[in-house]
Amino acid sequence: MSRSLLLLLLGVFACSTAAIMIKAGSMHPAVLCAGRLVIASTLLTPLFLHERRKHRGAMPAGWLKRTTLPALMLAAHFISWTYGARMTLTAQATLIVNLAPIALPFFLHWMLAERINRREITGTVLALSGMLVLSAKDAFGGGGDLAGNLVCFGSMLAFTWYLVLGRRNRDVPSLWLYVVPVYWQAALFCAVAAIPWVHTVGTASSREWLLMAGLAVVPTIVGHSMLNRSMRELPGQLVSLCNIGQFVFASVMAWFLFREAPGLLFYVAAALVVSGIVLVVLSHPRGNPAPRIGKERCPD
Repeated sequence: MSRSLLLLLLGVFACSTAAIMIKAGSMHPAVLCAGRLVIASTLLTPLFLHERRKHRGAMPAGWLKRTTLPALMLAAHFISWTYGARMTLTAQATLIVNLAPIALPFFLHWMLAERINRREITGTVLALSGMLVLSAKDAFGGGGDLAGNLVCFGSMLAFTWYLVLGRRNRDVPSLWLYVVPVYWQAALFCAVAAIPWVHTVGTASSREWLLMAGLAVVPTIVGHSMLNRSMRELPGQLVSLCNIGQFVFASVMAWFLFREAPGLLFYVAAALVVSGIVLVVLSHPRGNPAPRIGKERCPD
C-alpha cells in the first residue's frame, strides 16, 4: 500500500471519529461546536500567519469578507450535525451526512451555472431512494430516528453549500488563508448560538473537555489535513470514493462502543446510497484536475 493511500485512509478514519465523540458526550451542541472550533482555529493560526506573510500583496480584494457566509454555513453544519448524530444511529447519521457528492452538482448548477449530466441525475435518484428506505424503516419499523435523519440531511445541505462557496473563493492563494478565518468566524457564530447554554460550561466534566479537544484535533485538524494532502497527491475521484468509507469505520466503532447494530434494511439503503455516490463521482472525466472545492471533504 502506497504512503499516499495510507494517509488517505488515515484521514477518512479520523473524520469518521467525529460521530463517535459527539455521541459519547452530552455537552450542548452549540457549546461543543464553539469550543471545538476555537481550539482548532487556535492551533491552526500559526499556519495562517505564516501563509499571510508568504502571500502578502497577493490576496484578492475583499477576501476576508468573503469568508463570512462560508463560516455561517459551516457553523450551521456543525451544530445540526451534532444534534443529528445524537438523534439517530451512528451508521445512518454518517451515511446521510456524507451525501454531499450527490447534492454538489445541483448546488454548482444553481450557484455557478455548471451543467448537470444524466449520470449525476441517475446517481442522485439512486442515493435518494436509499434515503427513502432509511426514512421508511425509521417511520414504520424503528431502530433509528426519522427526525434525526432529516436533521442530518439538512446538515449535509449546509455543508454542501459551504463547499460551493469554497469553490467560489478558490482565488485565495493558500488553503489556510481561507480555512482559518472561516473557522474563527464559525466559532463566533456557534458561540452566539450557545449563549443560552453558556452556564453549562463551568459544570462540564473533564471527560467532556477531552471529547471537545478530541473533536478539534482528530477529525477537524488531522482528518482535514490528511484529506487535503490526499487531494494534492491522488486523483480526486479516488479521494471521494474512499471518503464514503467514513460510515463503515463509524459503524464498526459504534458497534464496539455503543452496541449499535443496524438492521438489514440499513444495508439495502446503504448499497443504494453508495451506488448513487459512486455513479456521481465517476461521471466526471478522469483527466480533469480535482477542483479546489474537493479540499474540504470532511463533513464533521
